[in-house]
Amino acid sequence: MARSTIFLIALFVLHLSYGSQAQPGFDQQSMGQPFSSMRRLGYRSQCQLERLTALEPTRRVPSEAGFTEYFDQNNEQLQCAAVTAHRRTIMPRGLLLPSFSSAPSLVYILQGKGMMGMVMPGCPETYQSFRQTEQQMGEEASQSQRFRDEHQRIHYFREGDVIAMPAGVAHWCYNYGEVPVVAVTVTDIGSNANQLDRTHREFLLAGKERQAQQPFEPEQREQQRMGKNLLMGFDRELLAQALGVDPELVKRMQNLDDNRGEIVRVERGLQVLHPSQTREEQTQQQQQEEKQEGQRCERNGLDETFCTMKARQNMAVTTLADYYNPRAGTMTTLNSQKLPILRFIQMSAERGVLRRDALTAPYWNINAHSIKYVVRGSCRMQVVGPHGRTVFDGELRQGQLIVIPQHYMAMKKAQSESFEWVAFKTNDNAMVSHVVGKTSALRGMPVEVLMNSYRVSREEAMRLKFNRGNEIGLFAPRFTREAAVASQ
Repeated sequence: MARSTIFLIALFVLHLSYGSQAQPGFDQQSMGQPFSSMRRLGYRSQCQLERLTALEPTRRVPSEAGFTEYFDQNNEQLQCAAVTAHRRTIMPRGLLLPSFSSAPSLVYILQGKGMMGMVMPGCPETYQSFRQTEQQMGEEASQSQRFRDEHQRIHYFREGDVIAMPAGVAHWCYNYGEVPVVAVTVTDIGSNANQLDRTHREFLLAGKERQAQQPFEPEQREQQRMGKNLLMGFDRELLAQALGVDPELVKRMQNLDDNRGEIVRVERGLQVLHPSQTREEQTQQQQQEEKQEGQRCERNGLDETFCTMKARQNMAVTTLADYYNPRAGTMTTLNSQKLPILRFIQMSAERGVLRRDALTAPYWNINAHSIKYVVRGSCRMQVVGPHGRTVFDGELRQGQLIVIPQHYMAMKKAQSESFEWVAFKTNDNAMVSHVVGKTSALRGMPVEVLMNSYRVSREEAMRLKFNRGNEIGLFAPRFTREAAVASQ
């Protein structure tokens, strides 16, 4: 009897363990399988790439207060990684109208500062106010006549920030600074959250997209037809009943003559609810956030609710770098251990800076595709694919993008100036393996294995294994034996 009871309890525990793995937000990596991902169940892209090229935007869509530049989503590199990319510029006092996307995205702020809102479904409006309107400030105004507003939390961003955007979540963005906000966005259309097809769709909740300045190819016309406000498709009377407003107001919402585009100008500036702070308090808050960002690595995300989960983190803070070589540069990674919301969108990011003539160790991505965007400077990059075939050997310049498929080996060297890049990874805990240096593939192998693998002497094998000393990933421009001794 006791044995049967123990057996039933064991079955029950096993059932609970299996069920927990199927819950949203808990992938294979969080269950102790770091080398795999549940991204793209039932989907495998075709990555038979003979040649990689440095990509630039092919389509520009203007708006009243900015423009959006799209990379060709039909390019074979982007199709291999099942992602799309675009670069958006928002002028001062420009408002990116509310919309939502069919797939999760990561946004990197290249320039400027501003505010944004993400309306999480089911979450309360925690910013509230009750105040009199200007028309009610006269003596005849009663105390009961008040203008009331409430909305969800405002997120402030600045240069170097990475912002996580879940699929299907309505969002807006505003530039309150004095310079244009420029941001590059990579969207993971291969995500399980995108159940339509392998096309990126942005669903507008206001306004409509203008015609692109470049002519469309036939396969791009479908995307252009999706540039209208979703509310335009409803019957006016029916929508008025649903909103509880007059049909004339709905007519203005559905304004077919609104040609401002998806980014409009707010003439008097956007007035939203936010806690008032002095400049000194803002500086202290930024410093506190940076300190907290450095302490988040031990968190597993369960201490944050969905409604209060942080969606932004800065990667340009040098003190938070994961790798630092004063003669070579820095590299910072951002994954779901540091920013738990990335677990929901199954993406991560990497930011690196190479000093003049410095280079990276040859490496490959273990469990993700990597989409690299050049922030500043230029470099020479080589990428080697299956069977040792060189698929890219050329220059990458500011504003260009390239896809490094999973398991392809790559290395890069900065040219006459420093080189800065940001990489978007298709895994929330992306991993890389370096060929040389500390914690590398060659360093982890016995000398005898290297001797027999490359038919070299023991001394030569020792040099292959140890000549880079304790350098990890980023190497100084000119290597010397003295530099190797100094790094040990």
